[in-house]
Amino acid sequence: MDLPLTEDAVRKLQVGDSVVLNGEFYTARDEAHSHALDHFQKNEPLPVDLNGAAVFHCGPIVKKLDGDKWELVAAGPTTSSRMNTLEPQFIESFKVRAIIGKGGMSKPTVEAMQKFGCVYLALTGGAALIAAKGVKQVKTVHWFELGMPEALWVLEADKFGPLTVAIDSHGNSLYENIDEIVSKQLPKIKQKLGLE
Repeated sequence: MDLPLTEDAVRKLQVGDSVVLNGEFYTARDEAHSHALDHFQKNEPLPVDLNGAAVFHCGPIVKKLDGDKWELVAAGPTTSSRMNTLEPQFIESFKVRAIIGKGGMSKPTVEAMQKFGCVYLALTGGAALIAAKGVKQVKTVHWFELGMPEALWVLEADKFGPLTVAIDSHGNSLYENIDEIVSKQLPKIKQKLGLE
């Protein structure tokens, strides 16, 4: 899929779909989320346009080269639950269309995704070097004063993925489905293991 994403394109995605991204996307963890929302509340412009964007929950390892150039070394996903308190407002305020991370997100975030048209794309944890291969270049960085992992990195994707639609814009979640299956199977498993 080409970035930025439209709401129509995102609404067509279903849980379990596989996605590969091309184009400009951004890293943002909790500090960058807070910083962006502070700007929004003060009516101050952001250095990037997040409307239609894919935001990657990632604290990348980036190597400084000559001049303003950077090289991405590793880009593993951060556990997304760190952003649970900020994400619903972030999605509503900036009309972000995709969140990339690991581990899923809270019910209020799922509801915001459903209301405003956003999906959660899961990336396998521990695949930081593989993920970095899907990044053509580091275009620039903003808010570096927050520190390397918390800064807002502007990346150029070239077949970034594959990513799995783990939460779609219709309120469906792989994580919820798994929880239901585990809950149903747990008594049988405990009985077999003699844990009851």
